[in-house]
Amino acid sequence: MELDPDDIFKDDEDDPDSEFYQQRESSKEFVVYLVDASPKMFSSTCPSEDGKEETHFHIAISCIAQSLKTQIINRSYDEVAICFFNTREKKNLQDLNGAFVFNVAEREYLDRPTARLIKDFDCIEESFTKDIGSQYGIVSGSRENSLYNALWIAQALLRKGSAKTADKRILLFTNEDDPFGSIKGVAKADMTRTTLQRAKDAQDLGISIELLPLSQPDEEFNVSLFYSDLIGLEGDELAQFMPSAGQKLQDMKDQLRKRMFTKRIVRRITLSIANGLSIELNTYALIRPTLPGAITWLDSVSNRPLKTERSFICADTGALMQEPAKRYQPYKNDNIMLSVEELSEIKRVSTGHLHLLGFKPLSCLKDYHNLRPSTFIFPSDKEVIGSTCIFIALLRSMVNLKRFAVAFYGSSSRPQLVALVAQDEIISAGGQVEPPGMHMIYLPYSDDVRHVEEIHSDTNAGAPRATDEQIKKAAALIKRIDLKDFSVFQFANPGLQRHYAVLQALALDEDDMPEINDETLPDEEGMARPGVVKAVEEFKLSVYGENYDEESDMGNGKASDASKKRKTAAENAAKESANYNWPDLADNGQLKDLTVTELKYYLTAHNLPVTGKKEVLISRILTHLGK
Repeated sequence: MELDPDDIFKDDEDDPDSEFYQQRESSKEFVVYLVDASPKMFSSTCPSEDGKEETHFHIAISCIAQSLKTQIINRSYDEVAICFFNTREKKNLQDLNGAFVFNVAEREYLDRPTARLIKDFDCIEESFTKDIGSQYGIVSGSRENSLYNALWIAQALLRKGSAKTADKRILLFTNEDDPFGSIKGVAKADMTRTTLQRAKDAQDLGISIELLPLSQPDEEFNVSLFYSDLIGLEGDELAQFMPSAGQKLQDMKDQLRKRMFTKRIVRRITLSIANGLSIELNTYALIRPTLPGAITWLDSVSNRPLKTERSFICADTGALMQEPAKRYQPYKNDNIMLSVEELSEIKRVSTGHLHLLGFKPLSCLKDYHNLRPSTFIFPSDKEVIGSTCIFIALLRSMVNLKRFAVAFYGSSSRPQLVALVAQDEIISAGGQVEPPGMHMIYLPYSDDVRHVEEIHSDTNAGAPRATDEQIKKAAALIKRIDLKDFSVFQFANPGLQRHYAVLQALALDEDDMPEINDETLPDEEGMARPGVVKAVEEFKLSVYGENYDEESDMGNGKASDASKKRKTAAENAAKESANYNWPDLADNGQLKDLTVTELKYYLTAHNLPVTGKKEVLISRILTHLGK
């Protein structure tokens, strides 16, 4: 098999190991939603965006439903489970009272979200009272503790996988800030202690517990009564918790169909400084292109995913090759055979680590040196103890001296020079704005730089200059249509929005396709304001004068041959069309007696399409006449 140089030295953009396109198994996320189903969740209400009163249970259900739909788009291989506590019925592997794990057929309790799960969960409020039921699971005179049971069930579900290979979370929805308020004395202290210990056991196993409290309009959720100890809040964190929790809940309700990437480690690399001194770094991709999910080919009969296999056939005998194919590279008159190990050695231009080369002033780094989105790097003491201390010393010195580091990044497919630009921590009243770390900027080689060439068609002619009046009108136009507080974060990709909306409608068997608001379209209402229209007209008048023809050639001011022909054809069609009484012809059914050329007179005169058969042209004329 002859070698393909493009395959050996391929570009990093299409590398399946590229940090921009690979989501490693270690970034999988397991989530258990714990929902309080006590009668208080059904009796307490708060106003929604449209002014209607909604129960806290409905808010929790709608948040989770929206999150599940978004999760399929964002991270389709994350796994979720939904558990209600304070329920009449029980359904869980531990057979504990007051807890019901919601699930559908052909799915494990903790598994990927499916279309059937989302459809059934959307309708759960209709049958909840009948099939599951609501009751207080923690009452005076009873040792039953539904919150303890729910945490135990969630911890058991999250035993799947390792904390090193997956992020594990419990999201708790409740409007009861003191779950043991109805109990007094020793019993309350004992139940509180055992519940907090159960939560601590889960956290010791690498499971994070997040509280999403639901406050009543006249009474705010008091997290300090119990849940501050359960989730480990103290000091400033306790004061900032309620505003941040409300924002998190609102974010869950307002999520768009966006493929959101959480800040997870892309890969771990080593920075070799000098004389055998190395530190460990974690890399994060802050910006990456968002693409629709990969297409999976399915069997037309069983609807199961297909597996692609490739076999090699001998060109001489037509037999299947049993042994691995060997590769060769022609050299002069010989074919040089290469083994897999030798090919791997050829492709390995350098190790996949950073090698520090030196430092340069920040003024030497130009904007156009950035080939692609940078990678954020942060130290880690997981494997190399002391990495953080060395990294901080380097970062402080680079910030103080206004220098950046030049390093060689030896990736497997495209080794290249990089610039490490230090970023100091920025803190405001609301907390940390920017974290400390370094941005790894990918630098071009000399071969990658394209120098600008200035080409003038006429060297004797002077360059066109704008007059003071034209500059003044242009400035007035710019001020009129200035975008206030513009940010790219205000605009979602309409193509992706449409793609996922249609995908969701098909998967959930929804009757109506949802309408997508294209945020990239111009603001026609704003552009039609008298001030804007006046500024545009004045600018156009100052540049082109009063007799400006919009169809003229802007390069030389003369109408092009094509525009002249179109204008002449339109004028001739208008004259010919005036010779016919089109309403009478339509009423009497005589349009079919005209020729196609005669029908096109009307269409051209009224700037209508002229394509299609005779029946299509007649139908178009009748529609335009309102017949």
